[in-house]
Amino acid sequence: MPTVRESVFEMLRERGMTTIFGNPGSTELPMLKDFPSDFRYVLGLQEAVAVGMADGFAQASGLPTQVNLHTAPGVGNGMGAIFNAQANKAPLLVTAGQQSRSLMTLQANLTNRDAVRMPHPLVKWSYEPPRAEDVPHALARGIHLASLPPRGPVFVSIPMDDWDADIDADAVRHNTTRTVGGRAAPDPAAIRDLASRLGSASSPVMVVGPDADNCDAWDAAVALAERRRLPVWATPAPGGGRIGFPEDHRAFQGILPPAIGPVSEVLKEHDLILVVGSSVFPYYPNIPGPLLPDGATLVAITSDHDEAARAPMGDAIVADPGLALQALVEAVDAGDGDGPPKRPDPEPVPDEDPINPSAAAAVVADVWPDDGILVLESPSSTLAMRNRLRLNKPGSYYFGAGGGLGFGLAAAIGVQLAQPDRQVVCVVGEGSAQYAITGLWTAAAYKVPVTFLVLRNEEYAILKWFAQLESVEGAPGLDLPALDCVAVASAYGVEARSVAGADELREALREDIAADGPRLIEVRVAPGMALA
Repeated sequence: MPTVRESVFEMLRERGMTTIFGNPGSTELPMLKDFPSDFRYVLGLQEAVAVGMADGFAQASGLPTQVNLHTAPGVGNGMGAIFNAQANKAPLLVTAGQQSRSLMTLQANLTNRDAVRMPHPLVKWSYEPPRAEDVPHALARGIHLASLPPRGPVFVSIPMDDWDADIDADAVRHNTTRTVGGRAAPDPAAIRDLASRLGSASSPVMVVGPDADNCDAWDAAVALAERRRLPVWATPAPGGGRIGFPEDHRAFQGILPPAIGPVSEVLKEHDLILVVGSSVFPYYPNIPGPLLPDGATLVAITSDHDEAARAPMGDAIVADPGLALQALVEAVDAGDGDGPPKRPDPEPVPDEDPINPSAAAAVVADVWPDDGILVLESPSSTLAMRNRLRLNKPGSYYFGAGGGLGFGLAAAIGVQLAQPDRQVVCVVGEGSAQYAITGLWTAAAYKVPVTFLVLRNEEYAILKWFAQLESVEGAPGLDLPALDCVAVASAYGVEARSVAGADELREALREDIAADGPRLIEVRVAPGMALA
C-alpha cells in the first residue's frame, strides 16, 4: 500500500505542482523525507519570504502553489505575507506541520493548539484532517478551493506522524484525480442590459482592475474599448496588484486616485462607469466625497461575490471578467467618433544629484526589456514608475495589493522562477527591502536572475506624505539613515553596487538586466513623493 507521502507527491506531480516553497522545521521533516528528484524545493530563510516567493510564483505561473511552514510559529511568521496573498488572490496551498497525534492532546512542545482557527480570516478554508488517511483528500480539496474564483490561499495542518501511514490507493485515486472548473459565464440578460446601457450613455468610461489580467480578459478589454471608443482608467494603485489593460494604448487615461472624493472628481464627466475585474474601489486614504458623480451610474463585473456584495454603490454582475467582456463585445454596437484623446507623454525630469524618483523611473523606462516584468514595492514611486513605463503586455506587473510591505523582493524571485524566459526587474525602496531582505540569499543560492533596483531616499517617504495628509506632526520612526543594501546584498552573495545620477544608473541597469544571476543596484534619490 502507498504511504500518505507517496500519494501526496503523486497528486502534486499530476497537477504540475512540482515547485514547493518553504522554511522547514522539525514538524515538516517527515514530509520532506526522500524528497522526489523531479520536484524543486525553494528555501526561504524566513517564512514570510517563503510565502511571498510562492505568491509571486502562483500569480506568474497561474498554478496553485504549495508553501510549507513550520507549525504555529512558522504560520505566525508568515501571516503578514498570507494577508498580501489574500489581497493578491494568489492560489496558495499553505501547509504546516503539527505535533504527532499522540502528543497533541498533551500540548507537547510545538503543538499548534488551534491550527484551524489560527490563519483565519486570511484564508478561504482551513482544515486539519481527523485521520492520516484523510490528508491527500484534504490537500486535494484545498487545491480546488484555492483555484476557484476568487482565488486565494487555503491552509491545511498535517500532524508529523501522518506521512508514513499506509493508505487505500483506490480511495486516493478517486479523490485526488478529480478536476474542478470555475469560470462562470455571465447571465445573457445582464449582458444585453449592460450593452443597452452602454449604447444609450452619453459619456461612458471603463475602469479595469487586476482580475482582467488574471482571467485572460486583456484582449477583450482592448476590443471593447476600441469598439465603443471608451476612455479607460486603471483601478486605484493600492488595490491594483496587476494591470489589465495596456498602459500605452491610446484609450488609456491613467490610474485613478485611491480615495472616494478624488475618484468621483476624476470621473465627473461620465454618466456610466463600467468597472471590470476590480473591487469598487480599493480606497485609501479616507478623503470623503460623493461615491459617484451627479447623474452617474456604475456597473461592476467581478468573479468575486464578496466584491460584488460589499460595493457601496452601483450594480454588479458576478462572472468571469474575460467571458463577460467577450460576450459584451459581441453585444454592443460600434461607437461613434475618434475616442478619447491620448494622454500626453510625461515631462522630462532634470538629472540632479540626488536624482528625482521620477528621473529614476524614466531611466528604467529607457532600458526596459521588450518582454520585461516589473515587481514594484516603492510606495513613493509607484505612480511615477507606472506613468513612465506604460507596460503593455499581460503578466508584466506585480504589486502587493494588500499594502503590507515585504511582498516585492520576495515575490520577484517567485515570478522569475515561474517565468524564466522573461527578465524580472524588482524596484523597491530601501525600507521596503528590509521586510524580505533574506530573500537575497535565495536569489543567490538558486541563481535567480532578478535585477533588484533599490531607490534609497533615507526615509519612509510614503508615511511622511500620509502624515501631511492626516495633519500629523512630530511622528517618530520615519527616517532611515545608514541603511546599506549593497553591503547586505553582498553578504548574502548577490553582486551589488551603488550608483549616482541618471547616466550611471542607465549603464548599470543595461549591464545587470542582461546578467545571468541576481544583481542589486542602489541609487540615491531625492526624498518625497513622485507622481509622474
